[in-house]
Amino acid sequence: MGNETNQEQKVIVFQLKDEEFAVPVDQVGSIERLMKITRVPQAADFVKGVINLRGVVTPIIDLRIRFGIEATEFDESTRIIIVSLDDMDVGLIVDAANDVIDIPTEAIEPAPEVVGAVDVDVDYIEGVAKLENRLLILLNLQKVLTNEDMKDLKSVEG
Repeated sequence: MGNETNQEQKVIVFQLKDEEFAVPVDQVGSIERLMKITRVPQAADFVKGVINLRGVVTPIIDLRIRFGIEATEFDESTRIIIVSLDDMDVGLIVDAANDVIDIPTEAIEPAPEVVGAVDVDVDYIEGVAKLENRLLILLNLQKVLTNEDMKDLKSVEG
């Protein structure tokens, strides 16, 4: 069996509004329930603040605000997905973390073909996977959190 054809990418699927997003499992450290977030003065509007996660001060970003989707009340299903980028942990607030799935690489299409179908800036999108009746938007975390953002967040970590 040739391995070239049936490659898969393992992703964590999460929800924002009525869209499903996915990030590679290997960039995710953990998924946490909502906890007390300490606000940080002068932070960008999408930076909710910091949490103390097992002794590590971790900046928290509200992905809805980052993507320009209207904010919503946090509830029972709200989750914080802890991702690692450039040796730094950042928490992303999402409406719900749905599941972990394997996406066949051939199901992934480049982003520009789907522009208009989704509310999110195409720069943030790595690609889109069509699976049966689901459309998953694969995020490019490097773009979602630019170097500028990361610099700001490092100062938040303090």
